[in-house]
This record gives sequence, C-alpha cells and structure tokens, in this order.
Amino acid sequence: MVSAVFHTPFDEAPVASSSPIPSAGKPAINTIATGADAVGAKAKKEPVPASQPTVAKVPFDWHGVWMAVLPPLLGLGLLIGLWELVSVSTGKSIPSPAETFRQALDVFSDPFYSKGPNDQGVGWNVLSSLKRVAIGFGMAAAVGIPAGFMIGRFTFLSRMFNPLISLLRPVSPLAWLPIGLLVFKGANPAAIWTIFICSIWPMIINTAVGVQRVPQDYMNVARVLNLSEWKIFTKILFPAVLPYMLTGVRLAVGTAWLVIVAAEMLTGGVGIGFWVWDEWNNLNVTNIIIAIFVIGMVGLVLEFALIKLATAFTFEEVKT
Repeated sequence: MVSAVFHTPFDEAPVASSSPIPSAGKPAINTIATGADAVGAKAKKEPVPASQPTVAKVPFDWHGVWMAVLPPLLGLGLLIGLWELVSVSTGKSIPSPAETFRQALDVFSDPFYSKGPNDQGVGWNVLSSLKRVAIGFGMAAAVGIPAGFMIGRFTFLSRMFNPLISLLRPVSPLAWLPIGLLVFKGANPAAIWTIFICSIWPMIINTAVGVQRVPQDYMNVARVLNLSEWKIFTKILFPAVLPYMLTGVRLAVGTAWLVIVAAEMLTGGVGIGFWVWDEWNNLNVTNIIIAIFVIGMVGLVLEFALIKLATAFTFEEVKT
C-alpha cells in the first residue's frame, strides 16, 4: 500500500540562493511589496525629465497657391490674346487692349464730372442704373416673396396662379417697356417697371418651391400643437424656405442688371445703358468696351455680395 505524503510550503527546508526568488517560509507578497517600495524610492530619487512636445513643420502649400492664381491668369491672358488678334485682323476698327487701357485711365481719372444732363462721368451713370435696379428690385421683392409664400402654402392659390406665371414668365422683359411708357408717361418709371416685372418671377417661383418642399412632418406637428399661421410662418416656413428665397434673389438681381442696360438704351437719360448708346452714336468704340467691363465688374460685385449673404444665413457653402 502506497501512502501519499503531502508537504506544505512551510515544511520545506530553506534554500540559500542569491536569486530574487523569495525563500520558503516567507510569504511571496511581502517580497513583492518590498521590491515595489524599492522601485518607488528609486523613482523618487531619479526624477524623469519632462519630454518636449515635437511640433511637425507643415510645408507651404505651393500647389494650392498655383491652382488658385494660375488658372485665372491664364484665362485673362487668353482673353487679351484673342482681343489683340481680333483688333489686328479688323484693321484696328476694334481698339487694342493697350489703347483701351490708356482710355480707361482717362475715363476713371474723373468718373464723377457733370457737364449737363447728357454729359456725365461713368460713376454717375453707374449710380443712376443701380438706383433704378434697387427701386425696381425692392418693389419686386416686396410683392414676389409674400406671393411665393402664399402660392406655396395654399393649394388653391397655387392652382390659380400657376397658369398665369407660366404664361407671363417667358415674355421678354423689354416687351413690357412700351406698356410702361404708355402707363407711366415717363422713361424713368418705365425702366423701373421693366426691372420690377423681370425680377418678380424668380422670387415667386423659388419661394413657392421652397414652401412646397417643407417636410410634411413639420406641418403635422404644427397642426398637433395648434399653431397659428404667423407661428407656422416664423418658426417653420421662413427658416426652411430661406435658402430657396435667397437663390431667387440672386437670380432676380442678375436678371435686373442685365435688363437695365437694354432698357436705358431705349429710354435715354442718365445710366450705364444710355452711356453705351451715346458712345455708339459718337462712334467711340473704346468707351463702349470700357462700359462692357464696367457692367461686368458691377454684376460680379453684386453676385459676390449675395453669395456671402446666402452663406451667412444658410449654414452651407453656396455654389456659384
């Protein structure tokens, strides 16, 4: 019969050794704690130096600079090259870029001179055109934006006015100019009327589309909460429709600035369109080209200002 003998750790004989293994008869936890205290004391005696954060140097983005500067310069150079080619091929009947630049320096040296109602600087002409655009556009916004909200909000009004808008919107704005001359008996109010009638359609259509695209869940919540029409307009419709409304404003301003030049050519008076027509009667082609660049620059400034306004209110990038 074989008997099993069990030995406890405390019954073993102590082994003399220089190794860090704890000897028998002493609990291992005490040895570990002693070693931990020794390491902690050593750490206190030898402080660890603070590591300096390394800042990676970001290289300058030359590629981004070239992509922002080079394409516009190439486009401008292409325009000047084609312009010079046309000037040479037509025997200088079209002024060259250099000749136009010299004339532009003379024109803009005193843009606000006034020598009579038909002889004023380019600055006064631009301001007169902008004044007409502002009045006509303001009247169109005061009528078109509320009308767009009403047409988009109520199905009956939408079905009532959609055929009228579809009928009148394709009509050329200049076709309305004789009606304005007949009704208002004056060139200036007729030009403002033309701006009004061409600016109102984009604002009505875009505002109505924005109202119709408001999620139906929003309107259901408003119905459950028993909100008034004013609360629905201020709290639900207006914030949701604002991006569409600003798009309509941008389109309307661009159209108004295009139309005012043609309207002033027909009505006369003071304005950038009349200035172009007057220079044509004087056979001054150089000033006509200068007026073309002035019209383009003013339109560009108006477009840029409206893009910044739309970006500030819509919380998203507005594409040109």
